[in-house]
Amino acid sequence: MDFFYSEISPVAEKLFKVIVVGDPTVGKTSFVQRYVQNSYKKDYKGTVGVDFALKVVKWSETQTVKLQLWDVAGQERFTWMTRVYYKDSRGCVIMFDLTNRNSFVNTVKWKRDVDSKCRLPDGSPIPCLLLANKCDLRQRQVDQLEIEEFYKEFNFIGWTETSAKEGLMVNDAMK
Repeated sequence: MDFFYSEISPVAEKLFKVIVVGDPTVGKTSFVQRYVQNSYKKDYKGTVGVDFALKVVKWSETQTVKLQLWDVAGQERFTWMTRVYYKDSRGCVIMFDLTNRNSFVNTVKWKRDVDSKCRLPDGSPIPCLLLANKCDLRQRQVDQLEIEEFYKEFNFIGWTETSAKEGLMVNDAMK
């Protein structure tokens, strides 16, 4: 009788807290829902304080990553709580709406806020990804060249256009 021996190696899990910030109505909640549940809701309800979601990603045969996504309210009245919300974050998504120039301009405030309150264990700033949401809409107020220069100037790890509504570049952006 032949016996087959196979060594089963445990799958290592890592947990990373990622904050999602930006002005109100840029699509943060829709983005998180699209990424985690692959769903989109037409009716918008503003986030009060912070909302949470968990996405489990099989990174490799032996590595599983759990992304704990913190969808932080963009309203001014909640910004005093950001230090608490940002605590222990290992990554950040800063989002703006391509059809709202002011939301793009305000990403500087969001980036500075994150950089002033969040550090990795080695003391360096947490990596921040810049997302230009609502690329499915025609009435753009920000062009790609401007975003390209901006992301480099303010030390984002990268940027891309997304559409939470259509599901465009949502999963790719988070990879």
